[in-house]
Amino acid sequence: MQGKISLTPQDILEKEFKIDTRGYRLKEVDQFLDEIIGDYEQFYAMIQNLEKEKEELLKEIMNLKQELHNVKMSIDIAKTGEKEFTNMDLLRRVSNLEKIVFSKEEKEAKEEEE
Repeated sequence: MQGKISLTPQDILEKEFKIDTRGYRLKEVDQFLDEIIGDYEQFYAMIQNLEKEKEELLKEIMNLKQELHNVKMSIDIAKTGEKEFTNMDLLRRVSNLEKIVFSKEEKEAKEEEE
């Protein structure tokens, strides 16, 4: 789990240091800067993790888009192939039925002639 950010930009802006006779208390300033550095390290780590996650999600999106494209193409091919097969199948059936019907008619005609 990522660390907690303890400072806001407003906290940094409003930070007041006590003034010694010779200036700010060095130890107090150093502690505050250490806290800021810790926050920036957390921000940096969070940004790095989010960038990595973003890249992984973009790759996953691209893979899913490609997979979707492939599935759509497969469906289109299957639909087209199914129609062609169905049409071809119907033509064969009609042709076979014509042969059967005409063969029977020819046999019946021959039998009637005899």
